[in-house]
Amino acid sequence: MDSKTLNQILEIAFAKRVSDVHFEVDNPPFFRAHGQLLRSKLADLTAADTEFIAETIMKSNKRDLPDDFTEYDTSYSLENSGRFRVSLFRQRGHIGIVMRVIPPEIGNFEDLKLPAVLSEIVKAPNGLILVTGPTGNGKSTTLASMINHINEKYAFNIITIEDPVEFFFASGKSCIIQREVGIDTADFSSALKASLRMDPDVIMVGELRDLETIDSCIKASETGHLVFSTLHTQNASSTINRIVGHFPPDSQEIIRQRLADILVATVSLRLVEDTTGEKLIPVVEVMRTTTTIQACIRDGNLDEIEGHIEKGAAQYQMQSMDQHLIQLCNNGSISMQEAKRVSTSMDLERKLTFT
Repeated sequence: MDSKTLNQILEIAFAKRVSDVHFEVDNPPFFRAHGQLLRSKLADLTAADTEFIAETIMKSNKRDLPDDFTEYDTSYSLENSGRFRVSLFRQRGHIGIVMRVIPPEIGNFEDLKLPAVLSEIVKAPNGLILVTGPTGNGKSTTLASMINHINEKYAFNIITIEDPVEFFFASGKSCIIQREVGIDTADFSSALKASLRMDPDVIMVGELRDLETIDSCIKASETGHLVFSTLHTQNASSTINRIVGHFPPDSQEIIRQRLADILVATVSLRLVEDTTGEKLIPVVEVMRTTTTIQACIRDGNLDEIEGHIEKGAAQYQMQSMDQHLIQLCNNGSISMQEAKRVSTSMDLERKLTFT
């Protein structure tokens, strides 16, 4: 492996619009395209190959890989085009690398087939907005689109805290400060505390990873800032459960009260194959925190939230995952089989019959 070969592989991945590239010892490079992992016809990689790739990535960031590292997140850019979010890790004593392709441009809500109501949600003067979903289902892209919408429409000071920085924003009407954990700041929590002294209107935190970061985001929301972040959860109720579950049992009731007061919305995503099998399109649950949903959060009645989302669809422009799946089935965008694969509901087919 040499730099020219590595960059050729990555340029092909970028040109073919794959989402991820995998480099592991004793395997050829793998590509993920349209959700499917594909084995390339290239030669198997050696331990020296993956070490070279890791070193090349680190040198591009003017950093050395720690000898005792087990996992490390960073980024890599091609000279002429293309950026990648990089996960370096050890497996069976060797180095492995997974590189996520970052699109060159930030799409708007229409381009990304996201609900138009997101443009209303981001108008909130303060509070917490969470984008959730499994890994590789469009959270970062959706979050970037929301931040860029604010950047283009409003004159705010926006601070992003990421590990690593993925999308580069050019300041529009807003001023944007982008800070990377490990380079510009020690960790999410320290950066969040510092950001409150930097005259922020909007704060974007790449991921709610731990109790300290979650608590800092809640406090920032309570003190008049609009805070965005992501979680690896499937829907609104599991998102609230995950956040509350990070806190000790004796403080969970007060956390539910605080969360009910500051949570603006959750946007939960899954990517599904369209009927051609050639494209992935988002299925989106949108929950906006109405007074009824606030009561569910305060009382811990989270199993009632999906029903209130569906009842509030027309008035508040909310939608459950099932409602969006049914809409996509009815307009011929996806198959019933694909809808049933994604849905967690046992009666999706019955719901479809009565629409």
